[in-house]
Amino acid sequence: MLLELKNIYKNYIQGTMEVPVLKDINLCVEEGEYVAIMGPSGSGKSTLMNIIGCIDKPTSGTYLLDDVEIEKCKDKELSEVRNQKIGFVFQNFNLLPRQSALDNVALPLQYAKVSVRKRKQKAKEMLEMVDLGDRLNFKPTQLSGGQKQRVAIARAMVADPKILLADEPTGALDSKSGLQVMELFDTLHKQGVTIIMITHSDEIASYAERIVKIIDGELYEGDAQPKTDETDMPDSVTIGGDVHE
Repeated sequence: MLLELKNIYKNYIQGTMEVPVLKDINLCVEEGEYVAIMGPSGSGKSTLMNIIGCIDKPTSGTYLLDDVEIEKCKDKELSEVRNQKIGFVFQNFNLLPRQSALDNVALPLQYAKVSVRKRKQKAKEMLEMVDLGDRLNFKPTQLSGGQKQRVAIARAMVADPKILLADEPTGALDSKSGLQVMELFDTLHKQGVTIIMITHSDEIASYAERIVKIIDGELYEGDAQPKTDETDMPDSVTIGGDVHE
């Protein structure tokens, strides 16, 4: 088993209240799977993504990633896990605006202290893989939305991660560019890459081989739906200026 979430709960403190966002989440993902996690705004899917991506820790429960018990890791160990085992693709690309496509893709290898020559060579190979070999020295402002997302995918894959974690990867794209990105994901999956994709779109989720739904902080598959008290949880929780969905 590559990834296993067991009895995961996540609560946030809002004023004097403790607000439950994730409730008894159990999820297993095998190596090579392509999983879509679907849910509307306020369902808890972004919080779940942050926990899977080791950006946040659960309030309680166990998270095993590649046999590592994540909640026991210290901050430095979590940084290493994120760098070595997880590739991130975000809705808004998160590229460094003053850096070239090549330097953006090479960034995870810089953090991993790979030599300049090796990381630039690997970044070049990854940009060629996403059909951007002729855009190595272009900055994000010189690229279309679809090209930016392909740069982001190349960056996510440059360190050969165990999991490609994508959060609404086509949300900022037109339909043609979105289709190109989903076709690229399909190619990566056929090459054996494990993909976990967060989306609210039925059309985008249909590319995955397995669909999991999250409603009011509870996870279910197939036709079963959780019994929840709709008064338990607001559409979103605002904490420190951030909205947690």
